[in-house]
Amino acid sequence: MIDFGIITVSDTRTEETDKSGQYLQDKLSSEGHNFLQKYIVKDDSKEIIQAYNKMVNTSSKLILVNGGTGIAVRDVTIETLEPQFVKVIPGFGEYFRRISFDEIGTKALASGATAGITSNDQLCYLLPGSTNACKTALEQVILPDLTHLIKEITK
Repeated sequence: MIDFGIITVSDTRTEETDKSGQYLQDKLSSEGHNFLQKYIVKDDSKEIIQAYNKMVNTSSKLILVNGGTGIAVRDVTIETLEPQFVKVIPGFGEYFRRISFDEIGTKALASGATAGITSNDQLCYLLPGSTNACKTALEQVILPDLTHLIKEITK
């Protein structure tokens, strides 16, 4: 059982309309993992970093951030959080875009999805806000290797 938290980055989503965050929470919980908390923040670097820092200071071993990873001017999640990582895991974004290409074609190339390790030895994934993209990332990339990666980080 892995403790996890979620940060949804969006100018429009609320607790009631956050389908991606709810999907991530429901799917991981159904797999036996322990949900700790969720933040919904605007596409604003200051709000994103505040939520991230709160999440880093928990017992969470997995942080899932969804939203703000595209190429729009308001999409600042990658630029805000990637510099906070102790180590970037570039293979996640590369593989995610590859399998997304099979689903949505060249639109996948606009995704900045990435992953890294926090200063508190946590896995952190920066995912698109689309529920389908979150499903693809979680089911095809994150869950199959989650336990292994956490063991690697914490050994």
